[in-house]
Amino acid sequence: MSFDTLGLSADILRAVSEQGYHEPTPVQRKAIPVVLEGKDILAGAQTGTGKTAGFALPLLQRLSANPVNNGHNGRRPIRALVLTPTRELAAQVGNSVQTYGRHLSLQFAVVFGGVKINPQIAKLRRGVDILVATPGRLLDHANQKTLDLSHVEILVLDEADRMLDMGFIHDIRKIMAMLPGKETRQTLLFSATFSSEIKQLANRLLNHPELIEVARHNMTAETIEQRVHPVDKNRKRELLSHMIGAHNWRQVLVFTRTKHGANRLAQQLEKDGLTTTAIHGNKSQGARTRALADFKNGKVRVLVATDIAARGLDIDQLPHVVNFELPNIPEDYVHRIGRTGRAGNEGEAVSLVCVDELKLLRDIERLLKRELPKEVIEGYEPDPGIKAEPIRNGRNGKSHSQPRNQSRSQNPGRSSTKRSADAPRKSRSNRSEEKQTQAKPAHRHVKSGKPQATRSPHPGQVQEIPALLGGGFRDE
Repeated sequence: MSFDTLGLSADILRAVSEQGYHEPTPVQRKAIPVVLEGKDILAGAQTGTGKTAGFALPLLQRLSANPVNNGHNGRRPIRALVLTPTRELAAQVGNSVQTYGRHLSLQFAVVFGGVKINPQIAKLRRGVDILVATPGRLLDHANQKTLDLSHVEILVLDEADRMLDMGFIHDIRKIMAMLPGKETRQTLLFSATFSSEIKQLANRLLNHPELIEVARHNMTAETIEQRVHPVDKNRKRELLSHMIGAHNWRQVLVFTRTKHGANRLAQQLEKDGLTTTAIHGNKSQGARTRALADFKNGKVRVLVATDIAARGLDIDQLPHVVNFELPNIPEDYVHRIGRTGRAGNEGEAVSLVCVDELKLLRDIERLLKRELPKEVIEGYEPDPGIKAEPIRNGRNGKSHSQPRNQSRSQNPGRSSTKRSADAPRKSRSNRSEEKQTQAKPAHRHVKSGKPQATRSPHPGQVQEIPALLGGGFRDE
């Protein structure tokens, strides 16, 4: 099947062809015709599947095929709203919309926190057809009455599971109250996982949706080699430096649980002679953009990131992802390693796991429905006498001897700390408590070489390039 058979206009097909794409990915083949019919969809699509084009292309087609007059205020009404959990993902989506709509007479804007709001206000006042936004900054504009969402025809929630994880449920409810009812708008909900909370959200927002799944949910790309290295917590940094040097890794994305941990690890790796930078929510948008640019062009060898900061990162042919610390939420593992193995390229995902994290590892394996290979590196054997201790300061704010309840809270309490630019207005509530149990992982002892890894099926991807600016589609 080619894009020509999907019912897209010549102008859109031209833009797609200019990017070198000729065959749609599985999610695009399934989603585009349904969206063009005006139906709601609930799509299970993970990062790297080309899902952005899966909603951007038909969205552009529908708006361009049915132009409307300017509103009573003389400017274009906002006809399509795309919500994303992070700035980086908003920028990526905005760039994709601009790329595929470059030959259309439509206008768009991207608004997110961490940057000055006045240029965004000026753009909105000129009128846009498509608005890509993070929930927090969108509400800032709504409070300042700089936008009107009453004419929205198409709503897209991209990475809805991440928005729930980040505690955006209250913000989403406020935004929904500003939109036309679900009977009169089209809603497209994309999520990497189909948790009970996502299904509940879909029931509230969608009108007889069509379910689209391109692969069994919570699966990782077949091009990603995964393995676990058991190691004591106090030797993780040493092992990481050893692996980067021994294998001559030139580009490595490393995940930590906390902002402080990301900064500390980056400083330690710099002392080891590895050019390293960190990105997280406390960094300004400019600092995050520069760090990512340096990482992409090879000025920086190691990029240390938190889960939220890494959302929306699109790095061509990223070869290595390292979980320096396992995530408290199992689904985050899928999102993390989805940074590599994209567009059919091979990738490697390595997890450094100490005894404290065995419960987290079992949760991840339960989600993936398989056991990950475990291999001890010679010289870094774990001390069997070390006992597990609670893991603190994870994303859910609890130690992992008090793990995350499988049901996400729907009634977050108010945070006492200052809200970051794109953080939800209220923090999530504490999770129910459960005692951590210990178990020794089954593993092999290896000296060197590339260990065997497990693979799992996952479709290909249409490559999408991130950007930070909004504007018109036509080249000026």
